[in-house]
Amino acid sequence: MRRFLALLTLALGLAPLPGAAEQVVAALSQTQVSVNANFEGSEILVFGAIKREETIPRDSNLDVIVTVAGPEQVETIRRKDRRFGIWINVEAQVVGHTPVFYTVASTRALDEILPPLTDSLWKITADKRILPGLRGLPARDAILRLRRNADLYRTREGEVELVEDTLFRTSIALPANIVEGGYATRIFLLRDGKVIDSYGTSIDVEKVGLERWLYNLAYRNAFLYGVMALAVAAFCGWGASAIFRLIRR
Repeated sequence: MRRFLALLTLALGLAPLPGAAEQVVAALSQTQVSVNANFEGSEILVFGAIKREETIPRDSNLDVIVTVAGPEQVETIRRKDRRFGIWINVEAQVVGHTPVFYTVASTRALDEILPPLTDSLWKITADKRILPGLRGLPARDAILRLRRNADLYRTREGEVELVEDTLFRTSIALPANIVEGGYATRIFLLRDGKVIDSYGTSIDVEKVGLERWLYNLAYRNAFLYGVMALAVAAFCGWGASAIFRLIRR
């Protein structure tokens, strides 16, 4: 019985919110990002409005949270230890399906607007979204720490601008080393810690030009890619040697 009630509560918490008194109407400045040789990152503007048919409630607080999650990958986490005077890998653990990029932006501090239960139901923060079933294990903690240190997992509190409880905007910076794929974008509208509406879309990141050709060659014809890499390295080495011989004369 308790298990049934728990599942029912979860289903109600995740169910769509039809006929909500307030709804999110949002858009992105761009939904396609092309990565080429000169790509130095991209900034996506997320903006929108709150659609309502009644007057703005004044007895509660309205907040907006925006999340962007990159493609998921399987990671191998290795632990090093000192053996016989040298550091070597002594243990490896495979951790599956973690987004390579994750950012959360909000109107205010998350601990003020997002109760733990709401976070667990909607999986908004990285702690609730990234492998919650492995919480406390060294491999999961290592993934979170490494990606936060690399500025791939970000929490940007207070960086969603909300004007007159109606218009909102924020910007999401995608780094230069982003991975190709779909970046799921979610926008949550909250009142007093409860999600009253949500909106979802996606940003598609794709390599173009020479980067696309090399990427396809490396993954679809690894042998030819290796031969070409060796030929380029040999040519560069020969060229450098020829230049030095000319300089010495």
